[in-house]
Amino acid sequence: MNSHSFTFSGAALTALPSGALWWAQRGLLCVSDLHLGKSERIARRGGTHLPPYETQDTLDRLAADLDATSAKTVICLGDSFDDLGAAEALPESARLQITRLQAGRRWYWIEGNHDPGPVALGGAHLAELPLGPLLFRHIAEPGSQGEISGHYHPKVHLRTRAKTVTRPAFLMDRDRLILPAYGTYTGGLASHDPVLDALFGPDALAILTGRQALAVAMPRGSSRPAASKSGA
Repeated sequence: MNSHSFTFSGAALTALPSGALWWAQRGLLCVSDLHLGKSERIARRGGTHLPPYETQDTLDRLAADLDATSAKTVICLGDSFDDLGAAEALPESARLQITRLQAGRRWYWIEGNHDPGPVALGGAHLAELPLGPLLFRHIAEPGSQGEISGHYHPKVHLRTRAKTVTRPAFLMDRDRLILPAYGTYTGGLASHDPVLDALFGPDALAILTGRQALAVAMPRGSSRPAASKSGA
């Protein structure tokens, strides 16, 4: 089994190796920070011209997770598009694929800081979504409980004998869970960064993504490799 199952705020959840979160009891798949259209947005603003394949790759991976889980509800946890212009510039093939993925499913777009308003695609557009014991929003807020969010694109640096390994990761303690970025062209913030370090209690865990979802103690400031800065 390559996924990692755990209980959070009374809900039985599973972290998938892809970075998606599965809530089997609700038939719900949650992903965060797709950043669809990032290559278009960078080029439009005069940046480096990246190969424009990240939207297709991200949607293909999402389709695979939906097929594997047979999810009936999908929550996209904010920053689904790199900005509103990127949403408007999506190629027709991507729009059609999103429509196919939405067919027969409840689909929620949570507003993020990159895409703060509705876009011309199906589904509900919400600032946040409470479901049972959980609250889904884009950015973690102090004092929250049962909160599931994204925004920070958390990554973990782990030392091995030969090198330092960096992986996107879920971060969690008893009060909050932050998802890794799901999008193909996304950087990340290291778990030892003071911003993330301050959000989590001393017993926080990191669930690494990749070939296998693996839970480890969340690396904090003292775990920071000398040659690393932020992982972004």
